[in-house]
Amino acid sequence: MNLSKRLVLTVIVLISCVGCDQASKSVAQSLLSETDVWSFWGDTVRLQLAHNHGAFLGLGSSFPEVLRDGLFSLGVAGMLVVLLGYILFSKAASPSSILAYALLLAGGLGNLIDRLIYGGYVVDFINMGIGPISTGVFNLADVVVVVGALMLLTGMPRANKRLSER
Repeated sequence: MNLSKRLVLTVIVLISCVGCDQASKSVAQSLLSETDVWSFWGDTVRLQLAHNHGAFLGLGSSFPEVLRDGLFSLGVAGMLVVLLGYILFSKAASPSSILAYALLLAGGLGNLIDRLIYGGYVVDFINMGIGPISTGVFNLADVVVVVGALMLLTGMPRANKRLSER
């Protein structure tokens, strides 16, 4: 896949995923509160506004503010720049892995935008579960990151098998 095709794919993924993520967070902030819970499908899906100062599912939210802000803003921004470079210039990346990495980039960028706009936190609003088993509160950017990671993980065995057959 040449550079222009990689760039077009990456831009399409970024615009669509980051756009949907930011739009959904805007709607969530205008309609939801941190105290009220909207419940759907027998309490399987719950919508409630949450401000996440940590990483995925709140990990690291108890870190000192300076460390947390540096790690989750500057550190993530640096990793996203490296990831973009890999997406655009890696000769070993397949089209499906480029898509997966672009999804990781889009999810990371969606949450980084929140941190920069809102002063260090990410807007989360979705919680799913059945009975006592439930996820933490998350957003669409988190879903995009998980989909990209699953694409990479499920594609690795096939890629490794092809490499070992050569």
